[in-house]
Amino acid sequence: MKTVARIRTDFPTKFGIPRQSGMCDELKAEIIFEPEFRAREAVRGIEDFSHLWLIWGFSEVKGDNYSPTVRPPKLGGNKRMGVFATRSPFRPNRMGLSCVKLLSVRYTEQDGTILTVSGADMVDGTPIYDIKPYVPYTDCHTEATGGFSKEPDFGRLKVILPTELAEKLPREKINALTEVLSLDPRPGYIDEPDRVYGFGFAGFEVKFKVESDVLTVTDLQKI
Repeated sequence: MKTVARIRTDFPTKFGIPRQSGMCDELKAEIIFEPEFRAREAVRGIEDFSHLWLIWGFSEVKGDNYSPTVRPPKLGGNKRMGVFATRSPFRPNRMGLSCVKLLSVRYTEQDGTILTVSGADMVDGTPIYDIKPYVPYTDCHTEATGGFSKEPDFGRLKVILPTELAEKLPREKINALTEVLSLDPRPGYIDEPDRVYGFGFAGFEVKFKVESDVLTVTDLQKI
């Protein structure tokens, strides 16, 4: 299995990343091909597709332990389901599958072809093993059922980002951060109103608290 590209995202660690791809349209990322795969003709025609499938590796998951069951956070972290009935990263072959929107294709002298996408759910530097076009007539199944994840079990949180903190961020990152926070980055089985959480985003350490359905950013410091 060869790494054909790596992705540049705003997330240095797993915490804060949306639970699935396509949940945050404001999140932008860049796919940078490895030198071996930078031939311009390798992406000929890709700009005609609106979305792409990315096959990638859970590079932050350590160890080789395998269990036939896992505890999905969506079920509170205390109910076990079969690993092949979930999207858990703790799999025999630790590969992920994400659908992202293709925003642009450009060529640079330094990095070759760069694909800019939105909606990625990956840590910065994640290895990508393959890229395939999303084909609507075969990939979209409107009659599909979703098992235990058929309906979102959370609403969007109201996000309070004080002006003095928002001004520290690059303007183009404000909406993306707000959207990420509105999805509630906390583990699904934790609800501690007095606890301060933190994660890295776009070169900043973001601290926040959640009370009821309101998330308040308490601090924002450049890393």
